[in-house]
Amino acid sequence: MAYTTIIVMLALIEYMYFGYAVGSARGRTGIKAPAVSGDEVFERYFRVHQNTLEQLVVFIPAIYATTMFIGEIYAVAGGVAFMIGRAVYFRAYTKDPEKRGPGAMITMLANTLMVLASLVAATIAVL
Repeated sequence: MAYTTIIVMLALIEYMYFGYAVGSARGRTGIKAPAVSGDEVFERYFRVHQNTLEQLVVFIPAIYATTMFIGEIYAVAGGVAFMIGRAVYFRAYTKDPEKRGPGAMITMLANTLMVLASLVAATIAVL
């Protein structure tokens, strides 16, 4: 469980970095809080941060369920894939939102596989 927790903490650090990037973009573009629109560059950073939060809601329980019902090595692999997907998404979306697809797909694939695999394994465990 320690490796899974390390991966989750690293994913949260990545998320915090995205938050820092939002703050930096706010300063560079002059978008004053509480506004969340008004400059396309700022909005890209803000949207990446929000989307990552939405994905973390799935990721965190999924990675722990994968650890519990399938095995930590698979959970860690899914977690690493998730973080890579988020990094690819961040880089692509902040440069050109039209190119966010690969990062989004990596993230969704990692989350979907962990959720479905854990659901199957947990169902088998109770049968």
